[in-house]
Amino acid sequence: MSKTIEIFDPAMCCSTGVCGPSVDPELLRVATVVSSLTRRGALIKRHNLASEPQDFVANAIIAAILEKEGADALPITLTDGITAKRGAYPTNDEFSLWTGMSLEPETPESEET
Repeated sequence: MSKTIEIFDPAMCCSTGVCGPSVDPELLRVATVVSSLTRRGALIKRHNLASEPQDFVANAIIAAILEKEGADALPITLTDGITAKRGAYPTNDEFSLWTGMSLEPETPESEET
């Protein structure tokens, strides 16, 4: 069963961080994976510290981590309200595990002749 995933991002210029003159390939990967999975029904929400600071304060888990460790602990990923990863974004395998969805590109089945 798919988990609800929340990613608490560090302060970024836009909601995905995929903007500006030099795009971080890791942010591009995460934005692409999140977009793909949400289109297929996964419950994934990203929170940007710059534009949604109230989300960080309102979540007791995130607020406690930030109070103790500061913004260097970001990004933090919660799955069903439990800290699943901190200090790095989830891998593709972790996204697949938590959502129950494959991230492998779909290949058309070969037709028999």
